[in-house]
Amino acid sequence: MRELLPPTMQVFERGWLSSNNVLCADGEGWTLIDSGYVSHADQTLALLEHRLGGALLTRIVNTHCHSDHIGANARLRQRFACEIWLPAGEAPIIERWNDEELMLSYADQQAERFIFDRIIAAADVVRFGGLEWQALAAPGHDRHALIYFAPDEGLLIAGDALWENGFGVIFPALFGDSSAFTESRQTLDRIAALGARVVIPGHGRLFTGVEAALERAYFKLDSYEEDPERLARHAAKVMLAFSLLEKRAMSIEALPAYVERVGILRDINARYFNWSAQVLAEWLLHELVRAGAAIKQDGLLLPRVA
Repeated sequence: MRELLPPTMQVFERGWLSSNNVLCADGEGWTLIDSGYVSHADQTLALLEHRLGGALLTRIVNTHCHSDHIGANARLRQRFACEIWLPAGEAPIIERWNDEELMLSYADQQAERFIFDRIIAAADVVRFGGLEWQALAAPGHDRHALIYFAPDEGLLIAGDALWENGFGVIFPALFGDSSAFTESRQTLDRIAALGARVVIPGHGRLFTGVEAALERAYFKLDSYEEDPERLARHAAKVMLAFSLLEKRAMSIEALPAYVERVGILRDINARYFNWSAQVLAEWLLHELVRAGAAIKQDGLLLPRVA
């Protein structure tokens, strides 16, 4: 897949918990799009230092401000004195560092606070990796997200707006804002109209079968609109799987107390299922094991890492 990119660009395909990182050469400096999760910050820094070989990281550009995309921002800024550029809509949230808006303790996730230097608005044109990129609004998964399209190369940095097999959880719709479904569809329509040759997603490998990926994404979106409980079930599993990967082991006996304590799991349950914490925990345990995402061993739930 490396041959699909210009020589000025490299993608570090990261496993969960981190988003992919896109590294772009800019003269004597470099730009990084998205920095991964905070617990992977040492690994992110090591990857960069190995690749940069003493060169400078001059800026970080974030597609959106979920924890798995901004987690190494503070660490990299400290190391390289680099600038941080954010989507315009995310700037007030980062300035306030509102835990609930950032879905940190609410989802039992972490991030280190950082200062940003510049905002990017939809329709802005930015330059990195020797290419001009159009910043395009991509609401849905995150209301303020941006994607970046280089028309001359047909390259799309899609963040969590489009993966090869889906997209990120549509969080606003999860809690009753049905307009987020419409926004997600408009984002997919916007991507379809670009005619991108290669998509660099926020998670998973970069890919060229854009029409097929869009078809899968539309099908998934249709199913969520038809029955929002499908979105709720998917989101609950994703949130617990993320926590399990971070913690590396969770007590099965303590799982009911955990799903009752973590706000997003508790609220999903109250809105869609109205199960006891015990029933929710048992269902999540069964689903993660059935999907091959986890295994049970000696009273523990462990992530199954390929």
